[in-house]
Amino acid sequence: EDPRKSISEAPSFEEYLKMRDGGGAPPAAAAPAPAAPAAAAPAPAAPAVPESSNPNYGKYDEMEWNMDAKMDVYNSWDPNSPRSPNNFNPFETWDGNSPDCSGFYPGEGRYKDPKRPDVNFAQMQEERKILEDIAANPKPGAGKGCPGCRNK
Repeated sequence: EDPRKSISEAPSFEEYLKMRDGGGAPPAAAAPAPAAPAAAAPAPAAPAVPESSNPNYGKYDEMEWNMDAKMDVYNSWDPNSPRSPNNFNPFETWDGNSPDCSGFYPGEGRYKDPKRPDVNFAQMQEERKILEDIAANPKPGAGKGCPGCRNK
């Protein structure tokens, strides 16, 4: 048999593995497998929120830091209570940086690079509308110097 077979006559990788492991010779001409039907991408599920196992970090520590998670943190944020890993404004910036999922900024000792989701332009435009609404309608008590903001 000529070892210089054309690529179309070569065994598939699965058949090669069977031959290599002693499973026998490949079938003479295998028909290509039918293509799987295209499935719609599943809608993103709401993040599961575990009980905080470490009080030094927020409830979304080691989880995806997406807009749903940020809105959950923002909705539970009390600007009149002291800032903590579980009480901070996730949309507040400091020197141009956004906080991680525990409210820490790059350069701070406990900062962790958050797990960010993939986003597309349309999602970014929707998120921009939300951010503009938050900026136009701040929570009562929110502002520079409030206990729930970064004031260092």
